[in-house]
Amino acid sequence: MIDFTNIDVINDPYPHLAELRKNGRPIWHEGLGLFLAPNHRDANEVLRNKSLGRIFVAKEPASEWNVFNYLHSDSILDSEPPKHTRLRSLVMKAFNKNRIEALRPNIVGLTNQLLDQIEAKGGEFDIITDYAEPLPVKVIAALLGFPDEDEHLLRPWSQAIVKMYEVNPTTQHQVNAQRAATEFADYVHHLMLLRKANPTEDLITELAQVEEAGEKLSTHELIATCVLLLNAGHEASVNGFGNGMVAAFQNPSEWEKLQQRPDEVATTAIEEFIRFDAPLQFFDRTATQDTEIGGVAIKAGQKIVSLLGSANRDEEVFPDADRMDISRERNPHIGFGAGIHFCIGAPLARLEMSISLPELFKRFPKLELTDPPVRRNTFSLRGYEAVPARTS
Repeated sequence: MIDFTNIDVINDPYPHLAELRKNGRPIWHEGLGLFLAPNHRDANEVLRNKSLGRIFVAKEPASEWNVFNYLHSDSILDSEPPKHTRLRSLVMKAFNKNRIEALRPNIVGLTNQLLDQIEAKGGEFDIITDYAEPLPVKVIAALLGFPDEDEHLLRPWSQAIVKMYEVNPTTQHQVNAQRAATEFADYVHHLMLLRKANPTEDLITELAQVEEAGEKLSTHELIATCVLLLNAGHEASVNGFGNGMVAAFQNPSEWEKLQQRPDEVATTAIEEFIRFDAPLQFFDRTATQDTEIGGVAIKAGQKIVSLLGSANRDEEVFPDADRMDISRERNPHIGFGAGIHFCIGAPLARLEMSISLPELFKRFPKLELTDPPVRRNTFSLRGYEAVPARTS
């Protein structure tokens, strides 16, 4: 059975996932004590089936995990209706389509600022640390109202927390996650108190004020929402961009399309980036009652995992699934999830990449990758730590 901690699987999971799909149905993983749904039909159903829930189990001892626990139990991601419905309704009053679209001029300005800095470096740069990462972090930080001088705190906090989403986090990862959760929550709580006393035009102020049918976000819910928005608002963008750039460079015909027609192919390229090498690979749900997925009985209390990256390579859904095609028109990938837990950061990630991807190639049409990229040693959240490049 597949070992998600094996370095060969982390480096290239797709041949191993293809073997799982040959079963044609969900598979029981004895080591993890849960079912795996590797094909598109079943993985999609796992995300949408109302008999399956995103059930957060508090970590023990509570004295060490208290903050981490409420950052999840009081967030949209780890709650189900009716709580999920209430939280999402309140959050979407502030973090909605119009609010995201209004960010376009800011994203364009930040993109050009980063490209100017890359140009000033003289040719050598890192696609992750100099471009893919700072853009979404700056955007979400500005949206929430974090001071510019504190931006450097956000990505490390986020990285420490999301390490807990891996299959088998180490003891050190757990300690780091506890510390990051506490520091991040304290920071947001302090900002929340400042905004309540002196409202400004940022999302924390709006979240503190939103109300529907007499309902408001509690302090814990507001803090949890801000932490989730940072994570959801940049993880998919950073990793999706980095994964896609590496894959495109490894396919010369697709890299040439980006160089020659960046504006024309940007929309389909973004979706193919997310499909071909999904930034989120592993999303579990728990049966709240006996149910069936793909002809397999899932008993109440058992977990089943939607293997998003595997689903996005399903040969029955995507012709020539193992080939990157940035002009792919029909692309029903589930890289951003589906159902009520569809990633709330997806519209922002798409907007950011629709601007940053073509602008990068228009500014540097002879862009190429140089040294081998350095992959993060994680399976669930798949991405690169470094992608060295040069502009000409």
